[in-house]
Amino acid sequence: MRHIAIVGSGPAGYYTAEAAVKKWGEEARIDVIDRLPVPYGLIRTGVAPDHQSIKAVSRRYEKTAIGETVRFVGNVDIGTDISIAELGSLYDAVILATGAPKDRTLAIEGADTANVFGSAAFVGWYNGHPDFAALAPDLSGSHAVVIGMGNVALDVARILAKTEEEFAGSDIVAHALDALRDSRIEHITILGRRGPHQIMMTPKELGELLHLERAAPEVDAADLPPEGDDAILEPGLRKSVTLVREFAALPETARSEKPITITFDFFASPRAIVSDDGRISAIEVERTKVELGRAVGTGETYRLPADLLVSCIGYQTSAIEGVPFDQRAGRFANDGGRILPGLYCVGWAKRGPSGTIGTNRPDGYAVIDLVDEDIGPGARKRGREGFDELIAERGLDVVTFRDWQKIEEAEIAAAREGAPREKFVDIESMIAARGA
Repeated sequence: MRHIAIVGSGPAGYYTAEAAVKKWGEEARIDVIDRLPVPYGLIRTGVAPDHQSIKAVSRRYEKTAIGETVRFVGNVDIGTDISIAELGSLYDAVILATGAPKDRTLAIEGADTANVFGSAAFVGWYNGHPDFAALAPDLSGSHAVVIGMGNVALDVARILAKTEEEFAGSDIVAHALDALRDSRIEHITILGRRGPHQIMMTPKELGELLHLERAAPEVDAADLPPEGDDAILEPGLRKSVTLVREFAALPETARSEKPITITFDFFASPRAIVSDDGRISAIEVERTKVELGRAVGTGETYRLPADLLVSCIGYQTSAIEGVPFDQRAGRFANDGGRILPGLYCVGWAKRGPSGTIGTNRPDGYAVIDLVDEDIGPGARKRGREGFDELIAERGLDVVTFRDWQKIEEAEIAAAREGAPREKFVDIESMIAARGA
């Protein structure tokens, strides 16, 4: 019997558990441990609430989670409640699948000004993550700036632009829907240091901007490279750039008919946040040019009005005491998934925040191959028996998968009309719901 602990119950965690079951079957006991009482990580609190088809992948993870081989252990914080060393003493292998839940720092003057947020916090707010549910962004101003040229920036801009009716069928939480209903935002600027050929936005997400009820995209045609240059792009990026060209070609009437404009400001690098009485009022930007793929400042600066700013410039993994950490890369220091003897990482915790949700599947299978190679057959440690004794000694209130199913049932029962669920946004309510 092999005893495996996976820390983190998001896509990387459950794909890794799936791989372990396929590799060893009943000859393994896999505990999937999470700090929160609810599973699925990024699927629950990172994927946009209006992208329910993506969230449906959790049903695949549910199949892995049901049964004796894989066990969900929620409401246990590894590194605080139980140390990595203690976990390693109990399991043949410990695999860190903690993702990258922290925002990459916006390293400019004024980044700590009121109504300036990182995307982990802002996305967590509208998705009901317990750490960010109380964020309360002020949406009473007319100008919002979103920094970044990836899909998260598009998600934030789209959520800010949608009408209440367009959230039908989504699981956006009530406090965010209430705030967005009263929003006064009229201008959303998406700020990027480089040009259209360097965006990380995918065609599906870009195309959604053409179908918003009260918002239209805007691109300055002067920012576009010659159309013939698109031929060198890989197909996905070429489709994205084609959509950007379509935005630039929209007639002025298409924008004037809608009260919200989403402007793409390319070749623009944030330099400082300007405040008025402690709140953001503008952002100072430097015009750039691209040289050998890098954004280089030109010295020309200007200001954009900004009443709200969301920085979508990337994420980093949270460090855990006793685990080597690569500060520059923002992830655990590892060699192909190996960190230390018996300690591994997978997904964003291994490679940084890159790839799609599906990218975590081959990653999970690869790390299980490494574990199999390293530990070989047979049990060496006590696994969940010893873990259960430890959590009992410490009086930890563990949430099981059956408990999670009761929490989910309560969320579904509380849903507003047309919504799949109304998420609990604090840990106390989650735990209380399991006993309902």
